[in-house]
Amino acid sequence: MEPLELISSSFEALGLNKTRTALATLGIIIGIAAVITLMSLGQASQRSVESQIQALGSNLLTVIPGSFRPGDFRSASGTATTLTLEDAHAIATSNKITGVKNVSVELQRRTAITAGRKSTNTAVVGVLPSYKEVRNVALESGNFISEADNRGQAKVAVLGPTVADDLFGENVNAVGKAVRINKVSFQVIGVMASKGGSGFGGNQDDTVLVPLSTAQKQLFGVTYIGSLSVEVADAKLMDTVRDQVGYLLLARHKIANAANADFSIFSQADLLSTVSQVTGTFTALLSGIAAISLLVGGIGIMNIMLVTVVERTREIGLRKALGATRKTVISQFLIESTILTIAGGIMGMILGIVLSFVISKLINLPFVLDFASVALAIGVSGGIGILFGWYPAQKAAKLQPIEALRYE
Repeated sequence: MEPLELISSSFEALGLNKTRTALATLGIIIGIAAVITLMSLGQASQRSVESQIQALGSNLLTVIPGSFRPGDFRSASGTATTLTLEDAHAIATSNKITGVKNVSVELQRRTAITAGRKSTNTAVVGVLPSYKEVRNVALESGNFISEADNRGQAKVAVLGPTVADDLFGENVNAVGKAVRINKVSFQVIGVMASKGGSGFGGNQDDTVLVPLSTAQKQLFGVTYIGSLSVEVADAKLMDTVRDQVGYLLLARHKIANAANADFSIFSQADLLSTVSQVTGTFTALLSGIAAISLLVGGIGIMNIMLVTVVERTREIGLRKALGATRKTVISQFLIESTILTIAGGIMGMILGIVLSFVISKLINLPFVLDFASVALAIGVSGGIGILFGWYPAQKAAKLQPIEALRYE
């Protein structure tokens, strides 16, 4: 038989039992759709987090209290109190450190904030004026915290847009209004522009900024800081500045051995690398689980083809009696199984793309489609058709014409 005749005959055979054909492709459809959707969402999550890290500031080094090494939490990050404002001043003014553009500090606590009868629980962050430049903060309205506010322990606050909407309602100018933080009254002097996203390391849209001195002495009663950020003037100097900051802090904290450091320094590259590893592993794991359904779908197609061989035993015997070769019979059944899997792969691809788009919009992630993964999924589906169609095709080709014609 000619190739076109074989293909036409395969379509006719598959069309004889449409329900069975549809059920046979269902496993492939689900498997391909799951793989494409999970890979797309995994890459979208990674891209979203990467953009949020970049939005925190450019060429940024972050110093946190406590020592952290993989598998070793000697001092829980965030609970240690080893950094002070004097450390930040020393970094900013030291002639032993070159390439520092700006230094900012943070002291963060979650607490209730109220305005009239409305209340919300959010992150209150004590900051210096330099926080605005270091963290790329843009204002929607009002002013940012000034040096005079910090020196005078002023009770002023800059609200994130989410907090402003929660307390005063949408499209309401919060500047000039009063809020209460830990039962202390503050005047709103500014509202930050929205950055969107979940905010890796803290959602800036859902924060309240106050002067650092006010946070330390009037809200939380502490003398330490939660973290400090060093903005480096040139990306090429990141490693150099990192080492210089580390040596300076070791000297200030009177620590001779760097292995005993009571602080940790991270760069954006460190964060991006960690995020890429975590999301990559997670995506691969989920995609592997989804790929199991492809295996199940392939087994389902093999079962269907085996049943088809039994049902068409007399037809096979008649074809072989009329001169059909073993190669022709094998080709016939391989084409049928391949048609099933490729059709299922195309429908699964469409379903996967649609699901990826819908889910990414629902959970506010960027829509990312890796065409390589789509092509791979279609290729795998075709391979499954050949792999799992081979045994039924071989079984059909081995039938003896006389025995096949006598089969009831």
